[in-house]
Amino acid sequence: MLTIEVENLSDLAVIECKGRIVHSDAVFKLRDVVQAQTASRIIALALSEVEAISGGGLGMLALLDRWSRGHDIRLKLFCPSRPVLEGLARTGSILNFEIVSFHEMMSILAASDNRYSLAA
Repeated sequence: MLTIEVENLSDLAVIECKGRIVHSDAVFKLRDVVQAQTASRIIALALSEVEAISGGGLGMLALLDRWSRGHDIRLKLFCPSRPVLEGLARTGSILNFEIVSFHEMMSILAASDNRYSLAA
């Protein structure tokens, strides 16, 4: 099962994913949530709590990356879990994604919302 939480901060949408992105319902749920963020200039997918991801899930990440570029939105993967990193490496698509560290994410948050400026 996949649970998704969204926090919108100015032009940044942080989408936190927890669980498994392995069945079509989870894959399409992720797509729908990401594609609903059309007012954002940056979408950060927090993937540290993703336990498993299928080929369909990896394919959806690639589709969302292309979709975001077509809508002038920067898609960033924040702290992808080991299963996500291994899947991206296995498919050879890891280089296509912008993967951000904790410190980079804090800088992005600080730029988008003053509540986080002291943390950066």
